[in-house]
Amino acid sequence: MRRFWSILFLLVPILGVATFVAAPYYNIWFPKDVSEHGRTIDNLFMFILWLTGIVFVVTELTLFWFMWKYDERSTKRPVKFSHGSHALEIVWTILPAATLLFIAIYQMEAWASAKMLPPDLKPIVEVTGRQFNWDFRYPGPDQELYTEDDIVRTDGKLYLPVNEDVMLRITSLDVLHSFFLPNLRMKQDVVPGMEQSMWFKAKETGGYDIVCAELCGWGHYKMKGRVYFLPRDQYELKLEEMRLEQNTMRAELPEEEDE
Repeated sequence: MRRFWSILFLLVPILGVATFVAAPYYNIWFPKDVSEHGRTIDNLFMFILWLTGIVFVVTELTLFWFMWKYDERSTKRPVKFSHGSHALEIVWTILPAATLLFIAIYQMEAWASAKMLPPDLKPIVEVTGRQFNWDFRYPGPDQELYTEDDIVRTDGKLYLPVNEDVMLRITSLDVLHSFFLPNLRMKQDVVPGMEQSMWFKAKETGGYDIVCAELCGWGHYKMKGRVYFLPRDQYELKLEEMRLEQNTMRAELPEEEDE
């Protein structure tokens, strides 16, 4: 127990690094990237991870060394008070500030492409968050939202074309939500009363998770769905199938009696 705490602190960087090294081999790393821009987001993440990881390891090893070397039972010299170094404090302040400024500049392209430079497209779907579901509204043949031919779905299943630029309009009916597509590296907070936009291009077909990344109430855990990327011809067929299903359901509703 003499140097228990110093060994314990040494285990922190060892186990931390081992966890990140082993994570990809145990399928606990990032979900598969299926977007055209996902590599930019992943590269930015890995750069920041390496930068902060190196600083973390160096700091922890320094802490271990001081705890090991200056153990109170092995060091008999009396403690001496030191005022410190103003020069060191200035350097220690400038270095993190410069690092953060560099990261801010380095990520500008990724931020601009994902949040500030939308393609010249009309929204292909309106996504509405509500406690506790994602609803989807597709424009009909007139390609305009909120007209009589709209297709409205509340089953949590979103269908989009693959290998095409897609624009989504995102709103909320009640509280804060966050529309998160992990496999596309896209997330957009949804604020009641505001219309947000999200754009991306998927490069692989298949079904992928939709989750809410904002604690929105007791049912937050079940606010999820699936997005399916289809070739253009299959996407058109799916839209027609949903349109026919919706028209059938409307025709089966009892007509209101005239007063």
